[in-house]
Amino acid sequence: MKTILLSEVAQHDKEDDLWIILHGKVYDLTQFLPEHTGGQHVILQHAGKDATTFFDSIHSPDIIERFLTPDVYMGEVDPGEKNTAAMLPQEETEEEKNVRLAREDMPRLEEVYNSFDFESIARSILKKDAWYYFSSGAQDEISMRENHNAFHRLWLRPRVMMDVSQVDTTTTLLGTKVSMPLYISATAMNKMAHPDAEKVLTRAAGVRNVIQMIPTLSACSLEEIVNARIHKNQPQWFQLYVDKDRTITKRIVQQVEAIGIRGLFITVDLATVGRREKYLQHKLINSQLQNDGGQRISHRERKSTNSKRSNSTTSSNSNQRGSIIDPSLTWTDITWFKSITKMPIILKGIQRWEDAVEAYKRGCAGVVLSNHGGRQLDFAPSPIEILPEVIDALKREGCDPKKDFDVYIDGGIRRGSDIFKAIALGAKGVGIGRPSLYAMACYGDQGVERLLELFQNELCMCMQLMGVSSIEEIKSDMVDIRNLKDHFVANPVDYLAKKTYERMYPRGNISKL
Repeated sequence: MKTILLSEVAQHDKEDDLWIILHGKVYDLTQFLPEHTGGQHVILQHAGKDATTFFDSIHSPDIIERFLTPDVYMGEVDPGEKNTAAMLPQEETEEEKNVRLAREDMPRLEEVYNSFDFESIARSILKKDAWYYFSSGAQDEISMRENHNAFHRLWLRPRVMMDVSQVDTTTTLLGTKVSMPLYISATAMNKMAHPDAEKVLTRAAGVRNVIQMIPTLSACSLEEIVNARIHKNQPQWFQLYVDKDRTITKRIVQQVEAIGIRGLFITVDLATVGRREKYLQHKLINSQLQNDGGQRISHRERKSTNSKRSNSTTSSNSNQRGSIIDPSLTWTDITWFKSITKMPIILKGIQRWEDAVEAYKRGCAGVVLSNHGGRQLDFAPSPIEILPEVIDALKREGCDPKKDFDVYIDGGIRRGSDIFKAIALGAKGVGIGRPSLYAMACYGDQGVERLLELFQNELCMCMQLMGVSSIEEIKSDMVDIRNLKDHFVANPVDYLAKKTYERMYPRGNISKL
């Protein structure tokens, strides 16, 4: 095992010769740099330095073994310098001060009344890096906004004079009885929201009896997440990014099956990474400020700098072809997946009825209608919009979506009435992503529990006012879908989402960020 001095590590601080230190070990990330799914800039900021503190704030330690090959390990930091290798405590930055003050001024949890409140608070208490990562969508963010806007084109048809003195929101998802038809969907970079990351979601899901979907790119190790269950039989699903190396994929699948995971959700909408331009703009500005010693530069200087860096910025996004991004994934792979696991297989990222039918014919247990939270292909349809045509197409194939094949949707769920509308149009359940991140960022375990409680209470109220006392009683004739395809919102200023979502800045005003 080679011993390496800090001075030697510091010499490898360039894009074509890049070493970093993680937990006292030195790695050569020169070849891995373009494959990093979080972008090249993240690694470049720590080139030739100790990145342990930053790394631990985002990733779980076991991700090193999963994504780095042994040949990139160069040796260990000299024992006499280990204490000085790690980042020394620094004075509170202006951003850290603002976050601290914002947290001190947060409303009490009981004053949070809906999912938008969590989002609004999160915007003020999250560091900008985290906020821009979580809130960004692809390109002009049309699909991201449309995911929720589409629910506004669906109107309810209430029944009256029905006995709704007792309302039951429980249902069954993939054979598991849960408190309501909602699950916590898989998201990445959870440590940017809370140090306990997915463990918070595990505990809250257990308390409220909903299912948590564990992400491939979890910030906590799989063992940590499983150990956070509040009881041994707490149900969990797993979201899978298919590795180019199928032996790695097989190992992951069989590992999660062995620990009792009850559903394998294969992400199928990641042939490449969508351009999340708002986040890229933020990262570019941060990089410019760091390089300029923290001083803002003029628009003319920024324009010149942007043109010089445009190629590298584009590369850092469009060339994100890490091992979890496999453009060669095809329908024939379903047969292979069925041969390596007995878990129900659900395809996550279906965006047209033809593909939902194909998944049914290939023997999948279900699909998730999803456009990746509007983060991949802008102008991809909202899941709720294609839900009715998917259900109709499956029925034409002789499939009963209530018994033979589960259809889930995620994206844009912000109200209990959204859940009701999805169930009425044929969904088995809905997934939430950003809301759980924001609730976790603001209030930890109690925040996520409160969010789930609010969703359930809103759903219960909606069911009572709609004249139904159980999930089974929710029918398609209770929703008017005549305007669903209009792609038009009558008054886009008159709802909470518009005040929370952040506009894309015109290039001339980018300095205002």
